[in-house]
Amino acid sequence: MSASTMTFANVDWSEIGQATLDTLAMLGGSMVLTVAVGLPLGVILFLTGKGQMLENPLANGALSLLVNILRSVPFVILLIVMIPLTVALVGTSLGVAGAIPPLVAGAAPFFARLVETALREVDKGVIEASFAMGAKRRQVVLGALLPEALPGLVAAATVTAVALVSYTAMAGVVGAGGLGDLAIRFGYQRFQTDVMVVTVVLMLVLVQVLQMIGDAVVRKVSRR
Repeated sequence: MSASTMTFANVDWSEIGQATLDTLAMLGGSMVLTVAVGLPLGVILFLTGKGQMLENPLANGALSLLVNILRSVPFVILLIVMIPLTVALVGTSLGVAGAIPPLVAGAAPFFARLVETALREVDKGVIEASFAMGAKRRQVVLGALLPEALPGLVAAATVTAVALVSYTAMAGVVGAGGLGDLAIRFGYQRFQTDVMVVTVVLMLVLVQVLQMIGDAVVRKVSRR
């Protein structure tokens, strides 16, 4: 069936609308929790690194190992391995609620590494000047380090949000709902090409919108 002759007869638009809302709910909920977990984790990775104000090779090595292990596990495998933990946390492994724990477990380590990289880009002179003015460590981190790294942190959040869109699609494999679930159940298993086309286009639009918003925010905070 060519694009010009496609009639979209198999497409249930109300179901597409509900799947889109489910994808947005998974993306929003998991992104908030990913930032809540990944930001402090990335800050600790940076501060305990070599030559930093809380240098601690043991703690840094342990955290780095944990982050690397979680990042090296394919997300589809992580979805399955985490089912018992997901059920214990939210009472189900299905639907939007069941998808959020593995989404956070997969994305938070990725975001933490991006945060660490963004903090490394901050000019050491800014930190030294803050200490010279009598600031405490907490004041340096909250008042100088994080504000200076803000454009990089926003860019990191944008990259993570785009990655989460593909993760939500993979979560459809275990019945998480959303556009990925529709693509698998109807587009792939029932060979309904029109459903596959609609879901893929909607996910492409979502990624493009996220990237445009992220780029606009980066430009705004860079000019502050």
